[in-house]
Amino acid sequence: MIRVNPLPVVPGLPQPGRTLVVGVVNVTPDSFSDGGEWLEPNAAIAHGLELLDEGADILDVGGESTRPGATRPEVSEELRRVLPVIGELVAAGACVSVDTMRPEVAEAAIAAGARLVNDVSGGQADPAVLRLVAESGVAYICMHWRGHSEDMQSKASYADVVADVIAELRTQLDEADGAGIAADKVVIDPGFGFAKTAAHNWELLDRLDEFDVLKRPLLIGVSRKTFLGRLLPNPDGSPRPPKLRDDATTALTTVLALRRVWGVRVHSVRASRDAIAVAERLLRQHVG
Repeated sequence: MIRVNPLPVVPGLPQPGRTLVVGVVNVTPDSFSDGGEWLEPNAAIAHGLELLDEGADILDVGGESTRPGATRPEVSEELRRVLPVIGELVAAGACVSVDTMRPEVAEAAIAAGARLVNDVSGGQADPAVLRLVAESGVAYICMHWRGHSEDMQSKASYADVVADVIAELRTQLDEADGAGIAADKVVIDPGFGFAKTAAHNWELLDRLDEFDVLKRPLLIGVSRKTFLGRLLPNPDGSPRPPKLRDDATTALTTVLALRRVWGVRVHSVRASRDAIAVAERLLRQHVG
């Protein structure tokens, strides 16, 4: 029998009564899945509007690639990439998240109308982000993180990946709490692919229920990740290319929606909305 968990509420964000869909808007030249396609502001804005039309609840706009080995842009360049995009998408009525580890970028994005800060470092790259979020009152996505892109995969060593990630996230949450961020405005992300092997990612997915101990909503970002490409290799054994991993991503969205996670961060919004609709219809069989 399917267990119907209540969906958590995060103040100030959409409350559709189902798993939310966070659409990815990469304003970068080097993101692993679509690097360069939306680098120019007008292209990124058009892409964001398309995702909004497909049913995205939140648009996550980022100007720094966090793929393994990526080089960080200057702060001025990150600002140049994301600010015009955020401004236009907010003006179009979108709920926008800024994907950044930098307080300067977060502050400017919030001023432009962003309602969430998605910090993949969980406050570790620059603790000033935590203080800024606390002062601004916006929501905060705190991801498990062990280091920057250039060397994070060298840190993919765990005694028990689920227990270790939970323990480290708990420390990060304590720091967010100490900075003054309201607990009900914090979402956690286990950080799939960040200092994680494919086996680690599968173990995290298999044991997601254990994250309930942290008492925070879960955002899951597995869209087009390499571990899916390795599951579905090309005839020569190489991982399937990122854009050909969307079907596998949609399959995972269905599983996650049945688990009633708070949100999924995806590149293909319409497919995920469809998957969630199917999951919700099944879940209604077990209500009442």
